[in-house]
Amino acid sequence: MDLELRVATEEDIPALHALIPASVRGLSQGYYTPAQIESALVHVFGVDSQLIADGTYFVVEHDGQVVGAGGWSKRKTLYGGDQSKADDDPLLDPAHDAAHIRAYYVHPDWARQGIGGRIMRACEAAARAAGFTRLDLGSTVQGEAFYRAMGYEVSERLEIAMPDGTALPYAEMTKTLA
Repeated sequence: MDLELRVATEEDIPALHALIPASVRGLSQGYYTPAQIESALVHVFGVDSQLIADGTYFVVEHDGQVVGAGGWSKRKTLYGGDQSKADDDPLLDPAHDAAHIRAYYVHPDWARQGIGGRIMRACEAAARAAGFTRLDLGSTVQGEAFYRAMGYEVSERLEIAMPDGTALPYAEMTKTLA
């Protein structure tokens, strides 16, 4: 299987706009209701162009097609795409703050083939190189098993209250880098 991991660019945004709903709809079934999935696609899940601008977002390609994406952030926002941001997104301080693992999406046809782990190793290495010693993330229900397998532990269970009244359960998870 020929998979290429690379830093995402602005040119990847159209492919990400296709990948994200395919990933969310295909991999969230059985974990969230159709109403939760569709509401989250409007209000939460989406491209975060700041991650791309910061050079902290990765894509995995197969034959030129983006089949997975994910990143890490040195900014305050823990989750959500451009559509959910209203304020500035200040930088975190590696001496005091945890970097955030962000916006993981894998096409359902490519799930469970090591793509997420490959992206995670790249994210953790980059965050470590930037001086961070801790990472955290907001995990969907279906993502928890993957993140646990990567060494993350649940610190709190919460819900995202979306503007249409729909709630999306998620878990905040943490990991200390070795």
